[in-house]
Amino acid sequence: MSAPLPFGEWMACVQERVEKALARHLPPAEAIPARLHQAMRYSCLNGGKRMRPLLAFAAGEICAASGDRLEIAACALEMIHAYSLVHDDLPCMDNDVLRRGRPTCHVEFDEATALLAGDALQTQAFLLLAGESLGDPAAQLEMLRCLARASGSLGMAGGQAIDLGAVGRALELPELELMHALKTGALIGAAVTLGALCGERLSGEAHQALERFSRRAGLLFQVVDDILDCTASTATLGKTAGKDSAADKPTCVGLMGLERAREFAGQLREQAIESLALLGGRARRLAELTDFIAHRPF
Repeated sequence: MSAPLPFGEWMACVQERVEKALARHLPPAEAIPARLHQAMRYSCLNGGKRMRPLLAFAAGEICAASGDRLEIAACALEMIHAYSLVHDDLPCMDNDVLRRGRPTCHVEFDEATALLAGDALQTQAFLLLAGESLGDPAAQLEMLRCLARASGSLGMAGGQAIDLGAVGRALELPELELMHALKTGALIGAAVTLGALCGERLSGEAHQALERFSRRAGLLFQVVDDILDCTASTATLGKTAGKDSAADKPTCVGLMGLERAREFAGQLREQAIESLALLGGRARRLAELTDFIAHRPF
């Protein structure tokens, strides 16, 4: 058996594989309606860390999941993520003009096309996830249910609604954690769950360990995002730096200060990695991704 790839090489391989798969599974740019399909591809390709696909592939290693199945799950997750970014950037939401170092979708195209591109990316994700054979039909049905729950009012969309409703209002830490658990953590948790459902059935204890990991890792991702929003430049981030604090949105840094937020991130990293102990070496990639999330430079 060959030695596992170093983390950086593994990450680059997964990112490249997902990029190529997304290009195949998105509608062709020239297909009618061409402008809509061009906007979908513009928003989904050539950019992003592919963190949710990476988490799905990492979780898939725990249960010996097929790469082909993981590819489908990863593409569905990334389409949902891309749709959320397109809508978040719209004038009626965050009104941002820069995403992944390029003009946002509504700036590059127009507001109506961006709205439709987000809608179409969301439905394309479910079309893809439902239309491919992913082994056990019951597991595939659970994947669809999991992704729908993580995307809707009890997940990402609900968290965004809480975020918008909290502008200019001070939140306590439990309220802020709930908002982040829905807005960011729900889709991160779905990535781990979908990856695990692509392979051999895991024990109840293993699923519980992954759920604990997902909760801590999802919150860690958002806390680090809040820190970077305050400390990194627009050029480094590829998006508008400081926009949340400028818009008087609730953030971990705003609630507890920069140094305490950094300490909190360190605690979340430790808790996330500790939750993987039951899974042993099979969870190596999830632990490595946790370190990457905690220390990422962008």
